Amino acid sequence: MKPLSVSTMIFFLVLFGCRNSGISGVEEKTTAKNARDTEMMSEARPGDKSMQRQPVDWRNFKKPDDTTLRKQLTPLQYNVTQEEGTEPAFRNEYDTNKAEGIYVDIVSGEPLFSSLEKYDSGTGWPSFTKPVEPDNIVTRQDRGFFGSRTEVRSKHGDSHLGHVFTDGPPPTGLRYCMNSAALRFVPKADLEKEGYGEYAKLFGKK
Repeated sequence: MKPLSVSTMIFFLVLFGCRNSGISGVEEKTTAKNARDTEMMSEARPGDKSMQRQPVDWRNFKKPDDTTLRKQLTPLQYNVTQEEGTEPAFRNEYDTNKAEGIYVDIVSGEPLFSSLEKYDSGTGWPSFTKPVEPDNIVTRQDRGFFGSRTEVRSKHGDSHLGHVFTDGPPPTGLRYCMNSAALRFVPKADLEKEGYGEYAKLFGKK
């Protein structure tokens, strides 16, 4: 067997050297991606159920600037509350939620609706017959692609919540059709510790 020529040896060195560099590059990119993914998962947002919450002072809420809001909200939450978007029907967090508690503005934390007034409207969005805090609800005429509708916004957060219609059940005859992405649900067991203790009486004994 003839010894390998110098040119042949150089060829193999270059070949294996490129392969190793390629593998190293992939590993480096994968490691960097995993680090970014871990960092993103660790950033708690208002909609994250794992986020530890402090008592809310919604009466003195001051709306953050747009840059801060984009960081605090998920893209869907931002689109709904700040750009008057609409989430998909039947594919949202609270459409079928039957637990007892209140629904608050995802931005400001102000109380909006109670589970006691929630009902299945068959529309695919959480619907209520009336707000738990009427003073926190602002309505205005929305003349857009779907014709004239009555838009519902929050007073303190100025969030777009949804629309109100006059085809609801008794006793109000109203249907507050809301976007889950504009709301956060506070279970009755958590009302006291999250600063909503005054609403616990709505549900009787704890």
